[in-house]
Amino acid sequence: MLEVLLVLASLVVIGLTGLLVVVTPPRMVELGLWALALGLLIGIPMGWWYHVVLYRTLSSRMALPSRWWQKPVDLHPLLRPDEYRLVRPWFVAGALGFALCLTGGVAAITGMLVIRFYP
Repeated sequence: MLEVLLVLASLVVIGLTGLLVVVTPPRMVELGLWALALGLLIGIPMGWWYHVVLYRTLSSRMALPSRWWQKPVDLHPLLRPDEYRLVRPWFVAGALGFALCLTGGVAAITGMLVIRFYP
């Protein structure tokens, strides 16, 4: 499985390198903003639902610490395997949305800096 992921990551990097020739700075800003918006659209609801599922799962059998939502990953060891399988998809989806936001934001900022400093 790890080998498949490495091959896919390599293909993505090769493809993105080829896009450097095609993607102009204004297009980079546009694509970055679209990726940012998509990441927000995915990440916010999925992250919110992850917190809801985690709270419902753990609060039924224990009192959660105050401000548990600031570091919810610290509560993962308290989950039983069947509970973890219930929580994990929402955790991963929220994390992917966050990563998409980060990538889109960096791409948009990079495109704006290129436009500003390289006429």
